[in-house]
Amino acid sequence: MRSERHGRLGSGPFDNDTAADWCGHLDDANPEDRAAMVQQALLRAAEPADYLDASEGCEAMAAIAIVGAERCGGPPVTSTYAPDFLLAGGRIEPSDDFVPLALRALDRVLGEDSELWQLWEEADGGRSLLAEIEPLRAALARGPLTGENF
Repeated sequence: MRSERHGRLGSGPFDNDTAADWCGHLDDANPEDRAAMVQQALLRAAEPADYLDASEGCEAMAAIAIVGAERCGGPPVTSTYAPDFLLAGGRIEPSDDFVPLALRALDRVLGEDSELWQLWEEADGGRSLLAEIEPLRAALARGPLTGENF
């Protein structure tokens, strides 16, 4: 049950209440609308703004993890708080242009003007988060998988 982690902020992309709630909405959405929901979460984080709110950062981290797994062969989505349809073997088909968008969103989440980064930094200097996302960043940096790099 998603509500078990009330108020917790873990270092995994799905390990907080906001991301878990967003994943619930993604589960409830029509399958044809899911890619657009992922794109919107990335855009909210990637677009220039004075300050990135923690809730937007949490949703973006979940979307970044989905793009990394679905498009770039990144760490698989296995968290019990991830979208149930992905855990059951379902898929989202993000387009290749989601990858640079996900990288921009990730840079923003890890930036000075990010409330989420400030929370992680206060907790342990951001070390647990950085260790968790390094394989994800590497997958995104490699880019979308094609028939040549499967």
